Amino acid sequence: MAVHSDPDADAPHVREADSAVHLPGAAPGDTYLRADLLVKAALAAGADAVHPGYGFLSEDPAFARAVLDAGLTWVGPPPGAMAAMGSKTAAKQLMAAAGVPVLAPVEPSAATEADLPLLVKAAAGGGGRGMRVVRRLADLTGELAAAAAEAVAAFGSPEVFCEPYLPTGRHVEVQLLADGHGTVWALGERDCSLQRRHQKVIEETPAPGLDEALRVELSRAATAAARAIGYTGAGTAEFLLAPDGRFFFLEMNTRLQVEHPVTEEVTGLDLVALQLAVAEGERLPAEAPAARGHAIEARLYAEDPAADWQPQTGTLHRIDFPAGTDLRIDSGVESGSTVGIHYDAMLAKVIVWAPTRAAAARRLADALGRARIHGLVTNRELLVRALRHPAFLAGQVHTAFLTEHAAELRPAAQEKRDLPLAALAAALADAAARPSALPSGWRNLPSQSQIKRYRAVDGTELEVSYRITRDGLRADRYPGVRLLSATGQRVVLAVDGIRRTIEVAVHAGTAYCDSPSGSFALTVLPRFPEPVEQRDPGALLAPMPGTVVRLGAAVGERVTAGRPLLWLEAMKMEHQVVAPVDGVLAELRATTGQQVDLGALLAVVTPTAEPPDATVPTTPAGPAVPTTDEALT
Repeated sequence: MAVHSDPDADAPHVREADSAVHLPGAAPGDTYLRADLLVKAALAAGADAVHPGYGFLSEDPAFARAVLDAGLTWVGPPPGAMAAMGSKTAAKQLMAAAGVPVLAPVEPSAATEADLPLLVKAAAGGGGRGMRVVRRLADLTGELAAAAAEAVAAFGSPEVFCEPYLPTGRHVEVQLLADGHGTVWALGERDCSLQRRHQKVIEETPAPGLDEALRVELSRAATAAARAIGYTGAGTAEFLLAPDGRFFFLEMNTRLQVEHPVTEEVTGLDLVALQLAVAEGERLPAEAPAARGHAIEARLYAEDPAADWQPQTGTLHRIDFPAGTDLRIDSGVESGSTVGIHYDAMLAKVIVWAPTRAAAARRLADALGRARIHGLVTNRELLVRALRHPAFLAGQVHTAFLTEHAAELRPAAQEKRDLPLAALAAALADAAARPSALPSGWRNLPSQSQIKRYRAVDGTELEVSYRITRDGLRADRYPGVRLLSATGQRVVLAVDGIRRTIEVAVHAGTAYCDSPSGSFALTVLPRFPEPVEQRDPGALLAPMPGTVVRLGAAVGERVTAGRPLLWLEAMKMEHQVVAPVDGVLAELRATTGQQVDLGALLAVVTPTAEPPDATVPTTPAGPAVPTTDEALT
């Protein structure tokens, strides 16, 4: 039995359920975060148990108590165990008493240059919300205040704390499963170091490069953590692994993890089925099954890494992955799904098992590269490049991997060279789709070139000019290219003697061109540019639909270029809208709580050559941070 909000009325999980209960509304605060409505729905549907999923209220002990008080079975740990791990500061004190290594907090008032860099974290939650990296002592006070404000908005508590920041540390976690009879399984460790904005992107098990002694110590520490709080069910102990081999307890996720499939793939277990069995009081065998092979998971997000990970919304016209053994797709969307602003930007988890790590990385990169994803910009290409990067293949992973290798993870020269070829294929497929538009033979008299114009995702505009002559295709700017065949869906070209097949699909004015060498989305442009509305250079337009959650300046204030003027929340992430130039904030058309559409005018900054008033307080810029329900998961 499923529950669903208004936007999820036709979601795959709702249609696959035996029955469903509607929670009116769209905002999580009106639906999935309403414990009273969820318990009422369970009782109305005749359910006898509640599985809380990954996010929202999955780690809320009050919700667990409400479920139990209603006479329902809670598929999770005891509320007391959840409460013990609910505050990071209290959890660390408890773990230290249990002999689990912890990273000592730093008292902000006593911090010195020697303590830098520092990480400010919210005590009541995670997922990057209320988290700031401080590299200068002068910034500490402002970042503490900003983190506390975010923590209040996200978790209802302003408590924050500081700890040393290890920029090249590794995020390693241990999957736990415990029954109510004293058995605790440590099901191996996962490396989740490849992250953006403190959120995981690629996870794998076993963690590369760890010696057996370290693996044993991690499992012992995780087991001690579970026993210290009387834990039952599935959970994860998360650790920060320093470059020198020391590890420190970060937190415990008192629920199932998003990345649990990699553990299932190497152990052969069904962790959800085991959660249900433990909730019914069953005993686990004394020993956990041995792991075999290697599994890697990549999170496919509807976001644009080249635009500061900006989330994408709209219709997902097509999402298909190549058929193959040892490939698993866990997804909440399908071809035709609408991706809105209300929930996480993750489209699917793509998981591969193989006998070795190298084989798993190769298979996963190939599966992602051959996928057909039409309608939204995703992080797919970045994932493929990361999985094929020499440092990743060598096991040299850490939490700053994507930042450290940012330049190498951008589109390669070969991909850029293939973009014009994709545009030519799109033009030929368009002609072939229309009767007599693509002549089968040559004309006796010279004919005018056919011209098509396209715009790539990065803004590059391409013009395709071609003719069909007695010698075949003659395309300007494409010497050495011969047309072998063309239909509305597939174009086969010979490029310097090499046969290239490009599949083409058009949805809502965009041509999607897929080939083994890469995929491109090309917006079809009119042949002659149309007049466009001119905007003031200081105008700030909404980069996405979302909700205004904070304002950073008032009308009449002088602002510097790059200063955040307001924050938009979309798809559970917070995004800054910054001043484009030094100047004065002349107009502010947004208010806190306002819903805005893509392209809406939010503010206008009037440029000025005068230096900004040094006495005017400024809001610390800081990076935009995510707001997912997961704490680094």
